Order: sequence, then structure tokens, then C-alpha cells
Amino acid sequence: MVPMTEMKHMSFEGRIVLITGGASGIGAACARLLGAKGAQILIADIDTTAHQSFEGCGLYAIDVSDHSQVEMLYSELEVAGLHVDLLVNCAGIVQAPLPPDAVPQELYRKVMAVDLDGTYNVCNVFGSDMARRGRGSIVNIASVAGMRSLPLHAYSPAKAAVISLTECLAAEWGRSGVRVNAISPGYTITPALLDQIQLGLRDPGLMRQQSALGTLLEPSDIAHAVAFLLSEEAKMITGINLPVDAGWLLAGSWAAFGGPRPAVRHEADED
Repeated sequence: MVPMTEMKHMSFEGRIVLITGGASGIGAACARLLGAKGAQILIADIDTTAHQSFEGCGLYAIDVSDHSQVEMLYSELEVAGLHVDLLVNCAGIVQAPLPPDAVPQELYRKVMAVDLDGTYNVCNVFGSDMARRGRGSIVNIASVAGMRSLPLHAYSPAKAAVISLTECLAAEWGRSGVRVNAISPGYTITPALLDQIQLGLRDPGLMRQQSALGTLLEPSDIAHAVAFLLSEEAKMITGINLPVDAGWLLAGSWAAFGGPRPAVRHEADED
């Protein structure tokens, strides 16, 4: 039995972690947290100029939607004697809430190519290697947008497909010692969301109001959930989709009743 002191201090010493989209946002938060817990961090991102994680990590410029670039990264790491033990697929792009006839085909294809095909490409190459070696853990970043009907006619279907892909790969590689899980973040304060807010496409007040906890998430909130699913503490968990959303999924149905109730005032607060 693992002592409680060890469980409280989750360690990734000696483990190599590849994080796609790790130069900013949720990916960067994962890099910082896992690096602080002893992991060797490799970041793959199309925009290496946005690198915000920490010193000492490997940084590789690739477009995950291009399968050949993912294969080239695998070959480069193999030549360097590096085999990925843990994988976090964070690379993704968002879209504006538009009706279908206002979504350019180019944008639709790009969202699908990065959010879905990119996740598949990296899982295909690095997950297959994990399976051949008989061990590994993968966390795919999906979204609550993939679990509800929203006016995001490319992004939502792409993220729903990531959830389905996670389940398929978990069953495919389970007997080979590879666990595959997904996390579906709610509204998280990332550069992408901030851009949407500045463009007037998202209302932070409404986003807070429509969550049970009445708040937005920080990238570190997602990173802690990622670390748990990657760790040995979650060794019997595979194929799940874990919403980390401040209760956004469950609070939406309360809108017809005026939304979640305000905080209960304690007697001490009234003194």
C-alpha cells in the first residue's frame, strides 16, 4: 500500500512527458506543474515564440495536424534516445460562435484538422510506441463544448470526437499497458479565451453566472487534474472523460429557474 505521504507528493521523476500546445495556456500550466514534480518536459507547439512554461524543457516547432511532422518529431526523439512515457494533447484552436453558413469551409477544416486530427496523429505515433513498449499514459484535452449543444459547429463536434477517440484508444491499448483519458475543461482563462472576450465574442459575467461555483477556471486547475490522471494514483482509470468546469455542465439546466442560488449567508457573516 502506498503511504499517504507519498500520495500527497506525486512524483514524475525519470518520466518523459510530451505536451502538445505546451507553449501557452493549459499546456504551459501542465508543463510547469509536471516539471516541478520531476518530469522531463518536451513541448511541441506550432508557435514557439509564445513559450511561457519554464527553463530546461525541450521545445519543438511542429504542426500536429501534419502527420508527417509528428512522425519526424518521433524520429528525432528516438535518435536522441528519448521515449515518451506520458502524453498530454493540448494543441487546439477555437472558433467564433457563428451560424453554419457564416463558418468558412477553410476555418471548419482547420478546426477539425488541429483539434481532432492533431490529437489522433500524436496519439497514433506516440501512443503506438507506448503500446509496443508496454506502458504509458495519455490525457487528451477535450472540452465541455463537446458534451453540449453550442453554436460552435466545428469546435463542438471536433471535441466530441476527441472524447470518442479517447474511449476507442483506451480499449485498443488497455491490454498493452497504456491508459488513455480525456479532460473536458470549462471556461478557462487562456490566451485564446481572453482573445474571444476582447473581441466581444464571450461575456465573462455570463460565463461565471452559468457555473455552479460562480467562477472561471485557471489553467493550473486543469493541470492538477491532468497530473492526477497521468499518475500511478489513477492506475485503474482509463477511458474516462473528466469534466473540470466549475459546475458549468450541471448549472445550465437551472437557467429556467433563475440560475444557481446565491451563496447562503452564515450567521457570522451577518454580525
